[in-house]
Amino acid sequence: MIDPTLFLPFLQFAGQMLLSACLGILIGFQRERAGKPVGPRTYAFVAIGSTLFTLLSVSAFSQSDDRVAAQIISGIGFIGAGAILHKGDTVHGITTAAAFWATAAVGMAVGVGWYKEAMAVAALMFGLLEWNDKK
Repeated sequence: MIDPTLFLPFLQFAGQMLLSACLGILIGFQRERAGKPVGPRTYAFVAIGSTLFTLLSVSAFSQSDDRVAAQIISGIGFIGAGAILHKGDTVHGITTAAAFWATAAVGMAVGVGWYKEAMAVAALMFGLLEWNDKK
């Protein structure tokens, strides 16, 4: 007979990925609802990618886990820079870039097991984005 506890690590991993995806979708849903070009799927990918990289960093590269985290931050910065558009004297996409960056942090929090903190930050982000778009 197979020991059911062998599946616990996988179930935890699957739960972390699901939580990350849901938090990213929540943030992306707000952006889509506000008529922004980047929506739930993109934010979900940022969150789950950050979670997975963090889990790999902590589990597979324990000698240099801080280096992987630093690369997540700079990689998301690169993606965020692509979301910023200059049109004449105006700049668009700064909030999208910042939301990408913060969503990556939410994913990293899930990756290290800070579930309540990740949910609290995602809720705060949702509220701030709602407030920003109501102006």
